[in-house]
Amino acid sequence: MKMKPLLAMLALPLAISSAYAEDGSSFPAITVSGFGTAALTRSNSDDAEFVRPNQVAGVKKEARPGVDSNFGIQATAKFNDWLSVTGQGLVRKNVQDAYIGEMAWAFAKAKVSDNLSLRAGRIGLPVYMISDFRNVGYANTMMRPPVEMYSQVPLESIDGADAVYQTSFGDTSVTAQLAVGSTSEKNQAGYTVDAKKMTSINLVAENGPFTFRFGRTDTKITVEDSVKLNTVLGGLRAYSANPALEAAFGLKAAANSIEVRDTKASFTSVGLGVDWKNFVVQAEYGKRATDSLSIADTSSWYTMFGYRIGKFLPYFNHGSAKQDSVRAIAGLPASGFPPAPTLALLSAGANSLVSQAAIQTSNSIGLRWDFYKSAALKLQIDRISPENGPGTFVHATPTFKGPVTVFAAGIDFVF
Repeated sequence: MKMKPLLAMLALPLAISSAYAEDGSSFPAITVSGFGTAALTRSNSDDAEFVRPNQVAGVKKEARPGVDSNFGIQATAKFNDWLSVTGQGLVRKNVQDAYIGEMAWAFAKAKVSDNLSLRAGRIGLPVYMISDFRNVGYANTMMRPPVEMYSQVPLESIDGADAVYQTSFGDTSVTAQLAVGSTSEKNQAGYTVDAKKMTSINLVAENGPFTFRFGRTDTKITVEDSVKLNTVLGGLRAYSANPALEAAFGLKAAANSIEVRDTKASFTSVGLGVDWKNFVVQAEYGKRATDSLSIADTSSWYTMFGYRIGKFLPYFNHGSAKQDSVRAIAGLPASGFPPAPTLALLSAGANSLVSQAAIQTSNSIGLRWDFYKSAALKLQIDRISPENGPGTFVHATPTFKGPVTVFAAGIDFVF
């Protein structure tokens, strides 16, 4: 287990305290909190692995803890009424099939006024309704955020700055957040996604038991080190130098349509939360759009209904994801030609790139039991139906087809 980022975060309060002690200043107020999930997850299929978004490996029929288990710890040093520093370390399985420690948050916060706060450093990317606490199982009703929605933008943090403004209009409180910066994260497929010139707007209105949310994120994306993408691009452009092939198939345009370099991308979403009497509702709808066919345009949504009975909360969730852009490039050849024997293979490779977005639906039932003041037991069963491919599953065999049933049980805790 690689723990250096987590250990560095844990050492932050001590380092700040030591620095203050050396110059004779009073110690900052330091608070430490944490969260975690201990869970086992399995499915009823050995033909593919069920994963959370951006996980490189998951589970089949054998129950394993790696999909839903994690551990996080957060420390905040408050210097005075307006200045603080926060760090959050997180241990989980993500783009490596091992428990890795990572620095999820690391920012300085200045409270400019009662309404306005500024932060600079690494902060959560506010792209979803529960972005700030998606990894805190105890803060969520379900075992995990629905994979149909939360796989659309696997980026979780932004290195930059944000401004958060809070006000109220009568009984309605409004929070407006604007974040700017960039991020670079390795993908589950092994390549790196660089997102630059990123802006994210997050608007939340709360009135009594109702929460309404609107979000919009814009960026320019570059994919680095993708062997498959680079091979297809290089081959199509090489064959486009042949005038006859270029005239027949438009290979240069096909290559340009799948390239991901400073490509415009956006994600727009709306959300609704209701906690009224014993009823609990949570829903989100989102649309991803890009200028490259390699990162497909998609639509996704989910709706969760729950009913609280004492310390028990049974719930049902339905999720859906579909691809809005084309799943094949028109005009590419399906068979080879004497001067271009591998052109058909390149065409197949290009079409596989543009048809890789998950198309699936799922129905889930679960039960949350708050058996202790800071711990909850969860049981969840998902029935997942991928279409036209493996959906959000990974390492699928040629014979894989859904639907697949996924079982999970775990304990969420905070301290």
